[in-house]
Amino acid sequence: MHTALLAAALLVGCLLAVQASVNLQLNSAVGTPYGASTIQLGVATGLLTVLAVVAGALGALGKLPDVEPWQLLGGLASPLYITSGILLFPRLGALAAVGLFVTGQMFASLALDLFGLLGLEQQDLSAGIVIGAVAVLAGIVVIIRGMKAAAPPGAPRMSSAGRAGWLALGVLAGAVLPVQGAVNAQLRAQLKEPITVAVISFAVATFTIAVVLLVLYATRRTPKPKIAPLKKMPWWGWLGGACAAAYVTGTFLLIPSIGAAVTIALTVTGQQLTSALIDHKGLFKLPQRSLTKERALGLALLIAGSLTIQLV
Repeated sequence: MHTALLAAALLVGCLLAVQASVNLQLNSAVGTPYGASTIQLGVATGLLTVLAVVAGALGALGKLPDVEPWQLLGGLASPLYITSGILLFPRLGALAAVGLFVTGQMFASLALDLFGLLGLEQQDLSAGIVIGAVAVLAGIVVIIRGMKAAAPPGAPRMSSAGRAGWLALGVLAGAVLPVQGAVNAQLRAQLKEPITVAVISFAVATFTIAVVLLVLYATRRTPKPKIAPLKKMPWWGWLGGACAAAYVTGTFLLIPSIGAAVTIALTVTGQQLTSALIDHKGLFKLPQRSLTKERALGLALLIAGSLTIQLV
């Protein structure tokens, strides 16, 4: 049974990389990343709501008047993460984008733990954390340096300033995920129902990105979302919402069973391995980017660093 739970944690991480990849098809059909994010988050909210109804967990909503307002804001991280994936994957590739996400996740989670932020128990700095952090940093540097050699023919060139901006966005988008987890953990302590917490988180995320979409459309900074092309989109283009719902539900259920450290280590590993496969094979209609020796080394350092930080 324990082995099955470990495999489930790895699979959940794989789904997160698949989510970011298939969302590009949704973006191509809708014509705006903000519209694609709204649809994807809406699908995830609907699926989680159905799950909560089946599980009889929506009664926990009655406890909302006793919750601090900031504990309802964990969902704000999801629009940033999902929209960043849509923007970064075609520009940087799956491996580099996920590597940046993981780097942001690792360093943000370290800050939360070492300083005891958002209600988390403060942890001491250990040799394993230092070694793991250095390995993660070295891994993403190696991967980014190898981007040019792995770029497909005809890939657009970026200016130094533009490239730095996209790299910073990737790290930031990854960094908000541990913050989201810590905020949602506070909400879970109040409501006692993890699935209800997931529903609230995704509902907040859907509302937020929908407002952003409306504002940007009203100010002519993004086109009107298209609906008709959705009929011709590949069936797997709809999997983003299901992957997101499965990731949130899976991590909530796995952490009490196998522990937070093991869950995070395995989900992050699944993310990285799957993103490398997607890049190398050009899956989900993404440009093929070969797994060169340099990128393979960077991937190995990222995985080793992630596992060291969480497990040593």
